[in-house]
Amino acid sequence: MTTPPPGPSPDADRFRAAVTPLVEAMGGLLLDPAEALPDDVVLSWEGHEVLAVRLPHLADSLDRILTDLERRHGAPLARLDRKTKQSIVRNLETRGAFTLRHGVEKVAAALGVSRFTVYNYLNSQDERRAMERGEQR
Repeated sequence: MTTPPPGPSPDADRFRAAVTPLVEAMGGLLLDPAEALPDDVVLSWEGHEVLAVRLPHLADSLDRILTDLERRHGAPLARLDRKTKQSIVRNLETRGAFTLRHGVEKVAAALGVSRFTVYNYLNSQDERRAMERGEQR
């Protein structure tokens, strides 16, 4: 039986390639396990520590999400039409953006609207959901 060469195995390389898109989508950073800090997540493959993931801070996540939305829409969010902005607010609500401190203010600034407009978008969504369930408000 031969000893495998030192360094990452082909399986570990495939594992890294498989998780890289997910980590990048989350705004995380891939690291060598030896560089991991206590708050980092160390991932193992077949009993061996293969890589570590440093997750972004929540506040940075909202900035990253807004930047990604601008890239997807191909324009600054403030230039989008009202219906698209409402859709973005729905998406951000689903992703928990408004549970962050100053989340509404940050989203309002990115959309080029007041925070009251963002609250109106959120309230209209709540009313629409209630009507779909047959509830009266």
